[in-house]
This record gives sequence, structure tokens and C-alpha cells, in this order.
Amino acid sequence: MSERIIGKVKRVNGPVIEVMGITNAEMFELVRVGNENLIGELIKLQTDSAIVQVYEDTTGVAPYDPVYGSSMQLSVELGPGMISTIYDGIQRPLKTIRDISDIYIKRGITVPSLDRNKKWHFTPLVKQGSKVSGGMILGTVQETQNLVHKILVPPKDSGVIASIVPEGEYTVDDAIAVLKENKTQGSKNLFLMHKWPIRLQRPTNKRLAMNIPLITGQRIIDTLFPVAKGGTVSIPGGFGTGKTMAQQAIAKWCDADVIVYIGCGERGNEITDVLTEFPKLVDPRTGRSLMERTILIANTSNMPVSAREASIYTGITMAEYFRDQGYHVAVMADSTSRWAEALRELSGRMEEMPAEEGFPAYLPTKIAEFYERAGYMETLSGQNGSVSVIGAVSPPGGDFSEPVTQHTKRFIRCFWALDRDLANARHYPAISWLDSYSEYLNDIGSWWQQSANPDWFNERAEIMELLHREVRLQQVVKLVGPDALPDTQRFILEVCTLFKNAFLQQNAYDKVDTFSTIQKQAKMLHIILVYWRRGSEAIKKGITMVNLRKMKIYQDVVRMKFTIPNEDLSGLDKIEARLERSMDQLEALHA
Repeated sequence: MSERIIGKVKRVNGPVIEVMGITNAEMFELVRVGNENLIGELIKLQTDSAIVQVYEDTTGVAPYDPVYGSSMQLSVELGPGMISTIYDGIQRPLKTIRDISDIYIKRGITVPSLDRNKKWHFTPLVKQGSKVSGGMILGTVQETQNLVHKILVPPKDSGVIASIVPEGEYTVDDAIAVLKENKTQGSKNLFLMHKWPIRLQRPTNKRLAMNIPLITGQRIIDTLFPVAKGGTVSIPGGFGTGKTMAQQAIAKWCDADVIVYIGCGERGNEITDVLTEFPKLVDPRTGRSLMERTILIANTSNMPVSAREASIYTGITMAEYFRDQGYHVAVMADSTSRWAEALRELSGRMEEMPAEEGFPAYLPTKIAEFYERAGYMETLSGQNGSVSVIGAVSPPGGDFSEPVTQHTKRFIRCFWALDRDLANARHYPAISWLDSYSEYLNDIGSWWQQSANPDWFNERAEIMELLHREVRLQQVVKLVGPDALPDTQRFILEVCTLFKNAFLQQNAYDKVDTFSTIQKQAKMLHIILVYWRRGSEAIKKGITMVNLRKMKIYQDVVRMKFTIPNEDLSGLDKIEARLERSMDQLEALHA
């Protein structure tokens, strides 16, 4: 960073600093403030003054302290070494800081985001004289055992490869190729890494249709409220309803290639649980540590509030980088409410006019900009990749009518509403089947029908109709009791209770039940609907509900989520066949 003084401190208001005598500066320029070189970003520019938000504690900063410019925007380093690393909100590696500092981050500390000493085995894929453009793949590095890191030409560069190094060991600082540029006819060195501004969306060729689901292994999500790869999801819920637990389960089991987990403004003990548990989790697809496809961004509630605001952009930029390599990436943002609160605090310190509940008037724009960076894309190299964003929202008091939840609903297409009553009843995932919705059903329906169940659309609609009928019946039950209902209506309550317990509720600590393949989900749903259809016919023929409950097969249906493994679903076929035989026998006895 250049030591170019662009102004002096005029006023300090927490993380917001007013700079006077500003010269030769740019919007969103990365700056250093004061004698301790605190990291900041220029966010408001006037004729001869500017506003800088500082990403560190500003205690001790005084008027007339110098402000140094960098002539570059706040950017992240993109290259080998990102996977398995724990960063703060502005991509400083926390383990490296701990090794050279102590348990607290010293102010003004400068640490490279990527290890400058580690050598990576680079295998070139282009030759001297090859024409390349932004986003094309120069070569590969085996970053982890199961992830090949593809080295890209920076998106804005193009030209002819004047030279390229042979296969071998190189650091991220070693030049691996020389590019003769088209625009200037000059030469430029290319490295294993490049930088990209966090607030600028990385370019792609085009958006593609989102018709492939992101499989999470959670039955209520995949079957009732699925999300497509490249989709956007909001998980709102009050304190203790299981937002973090749901995101961690999805991070472990979803079929994304890379996970970016952003702990944005959450409590320190919650982030600590993530940091200690994730390295212990075993990736079910590879049998190795889940960290071998995960990047963690830890920005706790006691860290500077402006760094919390930047952490969301840091995470989504990293996700776009792996998408550009042709990977499917899932971003877990926990939680966007804390990010919005950071916007509110910074806006208040800048004395901007507040909107509803004190949030800045541009809150909807900021939320839209974030979620719009998701999508299923054709990359500049011609490959297909996606970024799926799953953002937790923490509405105060569980009030879904507050601004962050309401504005988020405008820009997402999948809504998993967490219910406190379900959480209190220890029904997890505590996703409400009445308040949740997914707009991806028509997009991914054909995929489901081809991969799991040709009748998926109809069977999903049938069980949802039963759940809504149950709600209306429960209102009657509260008034007159269940005995006042005829058996035909009591059977609806019975089937819905069975569906909730045997299908929707999922035990994360059970080896069999913690994850369900889509084939198992489809068969389980079909069995429950067979019980509903045959049972309804039996009741019309005079068979009582007591007789239906006494069937031995009933308990097998209740326990099938625990007893039938994903690897051998023939047990579900046997349960269905026995259920049909039991119903036939019951009807024969009452004929």
C-alpha cells in the first residue's frame, strides 16, 4: 500500500471518521487511518471532505491524524489456500494473527490473506501463444484431496500467453505466466492468485434456468419447500428456534461442492461452536473433514461493527470465485439481521435520515444487491456453476413483520419460517409447514419426477392439502374436542400426526435419520399416502380407526425413518407391500 496522504482526520464518531482536506481519492477506496494504520474504506465523498468507515477500534485516533490512500478498493485475495481457512470480516486469517499476535487482534495489524510461503503444485493447461480472456482456466492446483483449484485469468484481462511456467511447485507470489495484453499491448504477470473488489459482482456469460435442486437431506426442505441450485432462501426465526442448527445441517449434508459460512455479528459462543465443531464433522460424500470444502468467516458481535457490514460481501465474493471455476457453492449467512443492524448503526453515525425502525432508507437496495449475486450461471470459461444463498434472519421477538424480514421476502424465492412452538416441542427442523413456501416447485418438478417419483407433484400437493385441512379441524377440536368429529375427519388428524412424526421431524443425532436421500423421501411420502388412501376407503366401509391403529405394520411405518438405511431401500418396498396386504386383510374381515 502506498504511503500517500490524502487528508487528515477532522472528527471521530466511533467507526465513522470525517476526513478534511481530501485530495486525489476515490469512492470505496481502501485507506489507512492514523499512526496505527487502521484499515478503513471511503464511503462518502464530498468536495473537500470524506467519510471513512474504519474496520477496527478507533480509540486513540485524534483530529489531524493522517489518512493514507491506496488507489485500490477493498478487495479479497482469491487463490489456493482459501479452503479450510478461518477469516475475519475483511479476510484476515485469524489463526495467522493469533500465531504472530495473541488472542486479541492488534489494531493496524497487516497479514496476507493467503500464505506467501506455502508452495502449490501447479499444472498448466494452456501453452505459450494461446489466446486467453478473462475467466479462462490457466491450470490447476490440487488444493485438498477432493477439490481441484482452477487458476483463472483475472476477469478483466485478455491477450496472448507470452510464456508460462512448467509444471512444478510455486507460491502465490510467483509469476506463473506472462500475458501480452490486447488493450495496451504491454505485458502483465499472472499469478496463482488475483484480487477482486468485494462490492463488485464478478462477471459471467449469462444466467441459466434454475432447474436442479440443492439436495439438503432434510425431508421437510427437499420434499415440501425445495430450493434450486443458484437459489435464494431466508430462514427467519426468533432466538432458540434453530436457525444456526438448520444451517449447519445443510452445510454438512447439501450437495454443494464448496461451503462459505459467514458468522455475521452472532454471539461469540455460537461462532465458537461452529469453529470447533466444523473441523470434527465428517463429509458424508468423501469421509474426510468437512473443512476440506469449507471457508469460515467469523465476525462476532464484539468485533467492529463496520467489519460486520463488510463480511457479507467478503463471503459472497469468495463464493463467486469458486462458482467461476465451475463449482456449486452454498453460502450460509448467519445472520443478515446483524448485518442490517450494522448498516443502521453506521447510517445513524453519518446522520442520515432514518426510515422504518431506524434502518436506512437504502436497506432494501442493499438486501437486493446481496441476494442478486446468487444464481446459476454460465461462467466466462463456458462452464456452469452456481451460488446458492441461505440467509438467516433474526427478527426481534420473532416478529416477521419487521423491516429486514419483510424486505428480504421481496428478493428471495424460498422462505423457511421457523416456529417457536415447534422448537419448544423439540420438533426439529422447526420449519413451519404453514408459513413456509418455495417458488422453485415448477422449476425443479421435472427433475424430481425423473429422479425420484413420477407422481411427486401430485403427492406433495396431496399431503399439503391434508396439512391445511388439519389446521381447520384443530380449531374445531379446541372448541368441542376430538370425539365430536366423525372418523373420516379424525383420520385426517391421525394421518397428519403420523406425517409430522414419521416424516417431517428429523433426528440430527441418529445415524440413519440425520440424512435422507430423495429416493427414500419419495418412498416414505408414498407409504404415508397409501395409508391415507386405503385407510379412508376402509373407514367408509365401516372399519374403525382403532382397528387401523392396531395393525402391526403401523408401528413399522412410524419407525421407518430410523430402521431403513439410505443404502438399501428395499425395506420400504416391503413395508408398502405389507401395508397393502394388511389393509386387504382388514377389509376382508369386515366384508
